[in-house]
Amino acid sequence: MGGFEIEQIPFVPDAIRSWPDPSGRLANWPVVYTINDTADIYVGETANALTRMRQHLANPDKRHLRAARIVLDDTFNQSVCFDLESMLIQWFSGDGHYRVLNLNEGIRNLNYPGREGYQRVFREIFDALRGEGLFRQELRDIENSDLFKLSPFKALNIDQVAAIENILEGLFHDLDGGVSSTSVIQGQPGTGKTIVGIYLIKLLRDIQSARGIDEVEQKGPLSDFFAEGYPERLEGFRIGLVVPQQSLRASIARVFDRTPGLSPQMVMTPFEVGSATEPFDLLVVDEAHRLNQRANQASGPLNTAFRRINERLFGEDAVTRTQLDWIQERSRHRILLLDAEQSVRPADLPSEVVAELVQKAKTSDHYFRLATQMRVRAGSDYVGYIREVLAGSAPTMPDLGEYEFAMYDDIGEMAEQIRDRDRRHGLARLVAGYAWEWRSDPKRKGMSTIPLAQRPYDIEIEGHRWRWNSTDRDWISSPGSIGEVGSIHTVQGYDLNYAGVIVGRDLRLDESTGEIRFSRRDYFDKKGVENNPKRGIVYTDEDILRYVRNVYGVLLTRGVRGTLVYVCDPALREHLRRFIPAA
Repeated sequence: MGGFEIEQIPFVPDAIRSWPDPSGRLANWPVVYTINDTADIYVGETANALTRMRQHLANPDKRHLRAARIVLDDTFNQSVCFDLESMLIQWFSGDGHYRVLNLNEGIRNLNYPGREGYQRVFREIFDALRGEGLFRQELRDIENSDLFKLSPFKALNIDQVAAIENILEGLFHDLDGGVSSTSVIQGQPGTGKTIVGIYLIKLLRDIQSARGIDEVEQKGPLSDFFAEGYPERLEGFRIGLVVPQQSLRASIARVFDRTPGLSPQMVMTPFEVGSATEPFDLLVVDEAHRLNQRANQASGPLNTAFRRINERLFGEDAVTRTQLDWIQERSRHRILLLDAEQSVRPADLPSEVVAELVQKAKTSDHYFRLATQMRVRAGSDYVGYIREVLAGSAPTMPDLGEYEFAMYDDIGEMAEQIRDRDRRHGLARLVAGYAWEWRSDPKRKGMSTIPLAQRPYDIEIEGHRWRWNSTDRDWISSPGSIGEVGSIHTVQGYDLNYAGVIVGRDLRLDESTGEIRFSRRDYFDKKGVENNPKRGIVYTDEDILRYVRNVYGVLLTRGVRGTLVYVCDPALREHLRRFIPAA
């Protein structure tokens, strides 16, 4: 591969007109370019940089930009340029220094000869651009950030592109027919459901505001939706993203705040949807299985709000009403992203409701399944394997390749290994099932006035002590999180490079039967065991076992590069040695 060079020029008509081109590469060679001022940046690729710059100068949305940079390399071809353009867009979005002005036309991860080598070159180009002040953070920190991982500019796989394309075709068909619709996107952990939801909202907002796109820009698989007729059908189209989990909701709101066309106000709780005075044309619901049924809520005010919303929307507080009913009542169209096996509390949507949603979506051709594993490098076989093990089956371990999957007998050693992985790769954290009381909870009476370092420890194992997550918002990225243990409610929906999973005594082995059981006395998620008197439901240990299995299924599938495991119950630890390699 040849060496690259970066040419810089003021983004003004006189400079573009007089730009020397002795090699002819500016007018007839595949290149990648950036245009920026102090706040905004646009990234593009073209085979004629001079013509493309003149086109951008004529665009009122880009006239405020001041500097252009052209990345030149004799070995570049169109596939390489598409790939580099995609990576730069994602890196700029993750860095957070600039607002990225690009539209979502459908960036795809495509392979081509020599891609691995070119991606090393891309990192050198990143370093060069960072040296010129275009990036503020190091690449590792960017790729570990929420802004990067939850970016609406993520490159999509074939599954995701197909789902979005089919959803859009169906949505516009339903809009033309004047009918309401409910679409379901289902997938295991790590298949990119959240990314599809975020991407789709950005794409719809881009289409909505499009004033016509020249042919040069129309290169993505979703570009056809920017053609005449589509923006007009979305005029005044009101869109919202519903995220039940507080931690993930705060992270996505930060991304929306940094993305042109989006706003943090678009990211809502189910209660905000239920209380909205204006209906929505489209609601995208992430982790839809986490919507609540009528049950005791986390606080008295939320119980009151649940009742009042039901009364306002339906005329009565019927116990059969759920937050899903609010979504359906307040929107013309809905896209539900779900995985029933990630339901972790009895107050979540009943399994029969989720099953009915899926069946209706399949019947109406509004069902889409994501199968490609995007998070865990061991692939989808690993996710299925974990679920089978937790269910008490005896599966054969699949080939995990270079994925690090290991059981530790010494909790201190595992914790030190997680610290080591965090130093080397970042985003390595300890997580655990809710098998210890949260004594350091700042919401406990008088606890908020006590400095964190003086609060009691929550978890003690073999002489090692930790506190639960000191915040429930964006805990993974918070200062001090490497020295704490995260619960299911802080990590569901997030990626880690390495997860150190502590399996508490809420799961134990019944040595007489060889079955994995739930221990109620060792489970401290009060909402996780709470009966539902409003609906007359009493949850047995077997009922709760399903949710606890799901909790550990989520925790054990957070790690992109690896999962380290420590099991508290000695009998269960011996049982799991058959399925988890020794460290």
